[in-house]
Amino acid sequence: MDPFARVPLGGTDVTITRLGMGLAPIGGLYSAVGDRTAMAAVDEAWRRGVRFFDTAPLYGAGLSEKRAGAALKGREGFTLATKVGRRLRPRGSDETPDMWAEDGDAVPVWDFSADGVYASHQESLERLGLDRVDILHLHDPDRHFEQARDEALPALASLREAGTIGAVSAGMNQSAMLTAFARTGRFDCLLLAGRYSLLDQSGMADLLPECRKRGVSVIVGGVYNSGVLAAPVPGATYDYRPAPAKVLARAQAMERLCDRYDVPLRAAALQFPLGHPAVVSVLVGMRSPEEAADAVAMASVKIPGGLWRDLAAAWLLDPEVPVP
Repeated sequence: MDPFARVPLGGTDVTITRLGMGLAPIGGLYSAVGDRTAMAAVDEAWRRGVRFFDTAPLYGAGLSEKRAGAALKGREGFTLATKVGRRLRPRGSDETPDMWAEDGDAVPVWDFSADGVYASHQESLERLGLDRVDILHLHDPDRHFEQARDEALPALASLREAGTIGAVSAGMNQSAMLTAFARTGRFDCLLLAGRYSLLDQSGMADLLPECRKRGVSVIVGGVYNSGVLAAPVPGATYDYRPAPAKVLARAQAMERLCDRYDVPLRAAALQFPLGHPAVVSVLVGMRSPEEAADAVAMASVKIPGGLWRDLAAAWLLDPEVPVP
């Protein structure tokens, strides 16, 4: 794949690179990063050609947005996505951060109201220090479907119609609700995390064909299923929990086949989703210059067709699943 090829989102004028940088890690996901390393990670991704960046208020309670804005300020030609559905309020003295290692003074609060969308958008711009974001996702509205559909979505559509944003999206770890969103006909793209990977192609049962039919672009995140497809070693995680023995064994079997072709498993995992015609880009979290360099390298590996055929022959991949 050409990780730097630019592709359009739905019927909009917004374009993104086939490889995008997920910015949750620079918000201090699980371990501290620091301003200098965060800036260096974005710099390295930029130097190697990445022009699509995805952040959210949730990530480090605004820290990711602040660092992203500082790193991107003054640059041109990038596409930036952030999210709505969680607003930040001051953190009480008895509240502690959850998965975010760098202590902040705010906590996220659910809000999928129309007023919440408009306010969240403005607050994100202030943290970013930028005058525009290109894509706004509804962020994890799993328990807020009706409000997200009836209040937040019209607000996003109005921002798009006013030219304030370029594309309307939603990002989730499940495909069923994203499919329901796609059927509204009001989305330009959708972000599916973890449900279209070498280990889990459940998104192909509903979301991907629906989006293909409607011309909705799909961005895939979670290509490593939180770690097991990057390094299938004992203790690896699958969907942010210890990988079950069967999942770990399956990933290890995939790695052995990849080794026969001298292809890193993470290269196959990163490139696999792009074989589906509905998928336009993959997002990979990068917390350091080294991780940014590795993601670009994995996206650039030439993968022989024989590897995909062997994975299918070993029943590690459904023969009907499209591959790059």
